[in-house]
Formats: sequence, structure tokens, C-alpha cells
Amino acid sequence: MERTGLVPVFYHADADVCRGVLEACYRGGIRAFEFTNRGDFAHETFGQLVRHVRQSLPEMAIGVGTVMEPGTASLYMQLGADFVISPVLNADIFKVCNRRKVLHVPGCATLSEISQAEEYGADVVKVFPGDVLKPAFVKALKAPMPWTNVMVTGGVEPTRESLEAWFGAGVTAVGLGSQLFRKEWLQTRSFDLLEEKVREVVEIFNGLRR
Repeated sequence: MERTGLVPVFYHADADVCRGVLEACYRGGIRAFEFTNRGDFAHETFGQLVRHVRQSLPEMAIGVGTVMEPGTASLYMQLGADFVISPVLNADIFKVCNRRKVLHVPGCATLSEISQAEEYGADVVKVFPGDVLKPAFVKALKAPMPWTNVMVTGGVEPTRESLEAWFGAGVTAVGLGSQLFRKEWLQTRSFDLLEEKVREVVEIFNGLRR
């Protein structure tokens, strides 16, 4: 997650669309992907995607997001999740993830929540919602807690200006959602256009890290 910097956050009920998106992101240079647990039978789609990743996209880490309780975390780990991301801080999720040595990234919005998460064993925390907290929050956080690895989701745009602001503030990674996955591209299955956009964003990120 630290190496790739960019984590697409995506859900679609059609497994074929999900596979197309995964492949486009992989070709564009992405190596960590968050599938959000939001729709009916989402876990069944996720299981298909994990098999596809293991067979065809060997460098991709695929995890699950929007996990609210330990039972859901256990279900997705059984299906092969490489990491588990939550919008909230729930100590019981750490128990099941730590037992399996699976990375858990909890959602936090205050320094006290972040400190508590790190006591539970968090290597990375999710600052959420980013569109409310802004890069200034991360910059302020890193002053007293420079060891904290931050992933931010919400309020991140696939543009140089947005990425410069967030990485300049000190984030380790960003989650990119709906602004990366244009509806018309998904509707027409224009995965080549998505690949071009992903490649463009990856190049921006690599330039910031040089």
C-alpha cells in the first residue's frame, strides 16, 4: 500500500465489469485494490475476483472495504482478502484480523481514535471522511504523531493538485473512488479509457515520490 500509494475503491454488482476494472487498473500500474462491501451478494462477487487476481494478476493485493463488524471481516478473509478496511474503529475487527495476520485499516477522525487504533495494532489508519477533514488535518496529525501511516478516502481527486495536497500533507496512500471510475466508461465497458486515466494518475504519483 505504501509502495503503490493509490488504492482504487470500487464496487459493481456485475462481476465481469469488476474484472474489467481490475485488469485496467493493473495494466495502468495499480497494485492494491479495495472492493467495497455494499451490494447484495457482494461477497460472492469478491470471491470470483480473488480467484481471477490469483490466476491472472499476481502482483495485485485485493482487499475489502466498508467492513463494520468482525463477522464480515472473517467472511472476506475466508474468501482471500489481503486486507480489511473499515470506515469506523471497532476493536473486535482487530481481533479476527490480527489472529490471521491480515492488515486491518480502521476509519478514524480524531487523534484519540488514531492513537487507540495503533494500540490495537494498526499499521495504517484510514482518515475518513477526507472531504471533511482536509489535508490540514493530516499535516496537524503528523506533527505530534510522525510515525502514523495514513490512508485517506473521500475528497481525493485524480488530479495533480489534489494528490500534491494530500501527499504533501504526509499521507501514505489515498483511496480513489467515483471520480476515477466514470459511469459512462462502466456503462460502455470502455476499460481502455480507464486504463489511460489510471496510468496518468500513477505517473503523477510517481512524480511526487521522486
